[in-house]
Amino acid sequence: SYPPSHCTSCGTRIKPYDLFPVFSYIFLSGRCRSCGVKISIRYPFVEFLVGLLFLALYITYGVSFELLKFMILIPFIIVIGLIDLETTDVYFKTTLSGSLAGLILLFIGYYLGLGFWKYIFGALLGAGIITLIVILTRGMGWGDVEICLLCGIYLGLRLTLLMLFISFVLGGVIGLLLIILKKKSSKDYIPFGPFITLAALFCIFFGEKLISWYFSLF
Repeated sequence: SYPPSHCTSCGTRIKPYDLFPVFSYIFLSGRCRSCGVKISIRYPFVEFLVGLLFLALYITYGVSFELLKFMILIPFIIVIGLIDLETTDVYFKTTLSGSLAGLILLFIGYYLGLGFWKYIFGALLGAGIITLIVILTRGMGWGDVEICLLCGIYLGLRLTLLMLFISFVLGGVIGLLLIILKKKSSKDYIPFGPFITLAALFCIFFGEKLISWYFSLF
């Protein structure tokens, strides 16, 4: 929210009528109204992606508390994951804002009888496991701790465990492929935030189904 949306080239503050997702990009022909510089295609792409995810949330959860909760979580983790992918940085003000919003929803859910402690335990477990890895191996960063804390508040204990498992599998497989293809060396840092984001998205839409299927095998 601060500084307000502005052109990264000329610094001109973008007017509200130029901030409609996807449509403003089309109407402006992909260029800044003030200086004419080309706007990156990633902006309408991410806007369109979030719109599709919101639609998928509605189809999955209908009009419900879960719909509201995950409509708040998804934009946060997408922003965090993409920034981490591009810069290898995780900004505390972003994870803090998402976590505070999650805590507010958590207390609302508590009064609605939708559970409380499983989300607290999910946040503590997610952050705790990554904290141990950071301290013992230095193979991850403190930003990853913040992301897992954020996701745990929204996902709860079971889905947080699944999210961690999937993110480690994704990170290991893709990291190995990058090394094999010589895009990265074994000493290069690979941001883990995008893998947490992908795993969290999977858990939001398919996590409970996968857990139920797994336990049905026994």
